[in-house]
Order: sequence, then structure tokens, then C-alpha cells
Amino acid sequence: MKLVPLGDRVVLKQFEAEETTKSGIILAAKAQEKPQQAEVIAVGPGGMVDGKEVTMQVKVGDKVIYSKYAGNEVKLDDEEYIIVKQNDILAVVQ
Repeated sequence: MKLVPLGDRVVLKQFEAEETTKSGIILAAKAQEKPQQAEVIAVGPGGMVDGKEVTMQVKVGDKVIYSKYAGNEVKLDDEEYIIVKQNDILAVVQ
């Protein structure tokens, strides 16, 4: 199966949470904070959204940082994805 987003939506695959700190301390699963970085898996077509013209500024393969509480989590074929609106993406990591 494949996710195809509509309008200004973007499908993201979240990076794995860090299991150790930079100083080498191993974190328990509950202490691990979900990362806000993800890879773009699919991009909607943009177009007219809520009466405004939307041009998509991200593309498949981009590494991005998104808002902490943005989007909807979806599980498909044992993989977890997040579907967010483009304006919930804060930056592209280069």
C-alpha cells in the first residue's frame, strides 16, 4: 500500500529516538523524547487550499523539522507515519 496525501499535506517518517545522550547515558524508553525530525515520504499536490493558492516547498527525500504537536499518526504495513500540513513544517535540514 502507498499513502498519497491530498492538498497541502505531507507524509513524514519520523527518525528513531535517541537511546543514549551525547555523554553516553542510556535513556529508558519512557525518558526518550520523540524527535521532531523526519524524512518526507510523500507530498500532496498543493493547489487551492482554503481559498488560497499553496505551492509545495518540500519534496520527497527532504529531511525536515516539524512542530512538536503537529499532524496525525498513521500506521500502515507495520510502519508508522505522520501526516502534517505543510505549514506545520518549520525547516528543511540541509
